[in-house]
Amino acid sequence: MAWGTKKWHLVMLILNLLTIWVVHCLQKVPCYFIFGDSLYDNGNNNNLSNKTRVNYPPYGVDFPQGPTGRFTNGRNLADILAQLLGFENFIPAHAASKGDQDILKAQLLGFENFIPAHAASKGDQDILKGINYASGGAGIREETATNTLGAVISMNKQLENHQNIVSRIESILGDKESASEHLSKCIYTVGIGSNDYINNYLLPEFYDTSRQYTPEQYAIALTQQYSQQLKTLYNCGARKVALFGLGPIGCSPGSVAMYGATGSLCVDYITKDIQLFNSRLKSLVDDLNNDLKDAKFIYIDSYGILGSLLAGVDGFLVNNSPCCEVANLKMNNGVLTCIPSSKPCVTRSLRVFWDGTHPSEAANLYSAARSFTAILTSDAHPFDIHTLAEL
Repeated sequence: MAWGTKKWHLVMLILNLLTIWVVHCLQKVPCYFIFGDSLYDNGNNNNLSNKTRVNYPPYGVDFPQGPTGRFTNGRNLADILAQLLGFENFIPAHAASKGDQDILKAQLLGFENFIPAHAASKGDQDILKGINYASGGAGIREETATNTLGAVISMNKQLENHQNIVSRIESILGDKESASEHLSKCIYTVGIGSNDYINNYLLPEFYDTSRQYTPEQYAIALTQQYSQQLKTLYNCGARKVALFGLGPIGCSPGSVAMYGATGSLCVDYITKDIQLFNSRLKSLVDDLNNDLKDAKFIYIDSYGILGSLLAGVDGFLVNNSPCCEVANLKMNNGVLTCIPSSKPCVTRSLRVFWDGTHPSEAANLYSAARSFTAILTSDAHPFDIHTLAEL
């Protein structure tokens, strides 16, 4: 066995032990709210009419409950961050919230504004610890993925869902002031924007954004809209917010198959496009911190962190081939998920990618660890999630 592989197994052992240790420690924050796309979705897409439902095997092959709607073989990035923050349980999907199920039933009966009683409900008490709103295919732009994948829960809709949850928290705690104090202590992570490229800008046969904007103009338009969404989140009480930059989506098996990589591991023009966005997003963090003095926003360099694995460090055996069997990537218009009940590879603890676009649990563990406690100064700006939690 090569030293690189031995080194990675040692890193994995240390990180797993760290995770186990943290789980048995006190929570570092009272609550954790999650917004984003398929990298963070833990079941919100399961009942939607779309092509991005993954509540079937081989997804979840390494997850205790099996297939749950997570777009990987085990834990996703948000799950691991919840463990590192000291939460005993994973943060529940918004779709699984008891209160929201009650609201849906009431709406079906014609009571559009019905809000159930809160105080005696354990399910409602659980929302005080946080909710996961993320949805596979979701984007900053409202039209993203809808022409190709079907129904998704966009960032705007996720914020609407959060506003309803905040109203319920106000009811539980008795007034807006108590709710604001509680929400100001929570950690919020937001990871979105990938689909605005792979399921929008890069599909000119379905979307006209590439004809409306140059890559630079598109990055500006996206970050301007994102800025308004983040200010909405701030107005809902968020004060500790970690923003995840876009990862190396041009290096994913799906992107390479669909667009071709000429002499390199990745599709170079996609890499250039998303780096324009990442650069703008990092600057946006500084702007938000200057404008919103009582809040702290941080930027996580997802591209650099995951890109280090693709560069061949830390002993990964295979850099950019999927672990599960995926249908014809070139013909699927962004649908890069595993073939149902297909047999996954046995080396998934050494793979970067699980399917055509999503990281494996091993890669998620690596990314979460460096997001939580930065190894390089470039991993997080101006500081990491661990520091954000302690503010």
